[in-house]
Amino acid sequence: QVQLVESGGGLAQAGGSLRLSCAVSGRTFSSNFMGWFRQAPGKEREFVAAILSYTYYTDSVKGRFTISRDNAKSTVFLQMNNLKPEDTAVYYCAADPRLRMYYSTAHYAYWGQGTQVTVSS
Repeated sequence: QVQLVESGGGLAQAGGSLRLSCAVSGRTFSSNFMGWFRQAPGKEREFVAAILSYTYYTDSVKGRFTISRDNAKSTVFLQMNNLKPEDTAVYYCAADPRLRMYYSTAHYAYWGQGTQVTVSS
């Protein structure tokens, strides 16, 4: 059974940093895209970042967030720096999108339960 478990969320002040982790078990995704998405209250879930050999980011986090992975530990990370109140959301880890559509929520087969990130101004 595949499981993705996020951790590292919490409360941060604007300008601060948090590091999210996503631990994967039940299957190896070292050759697959892994992604981070977020969902703010009243909004749709949106793409944040993805990684395979290269990394991809939504424009609003470029230069502030960094996605990385440790395949030996089956873990994906999201380092979030210079946080802004608009980054407040539940952050989800996802794995193995169909057709390698890494930016599409509808194409991911596996999801974590989410971790709350709250940024105060």
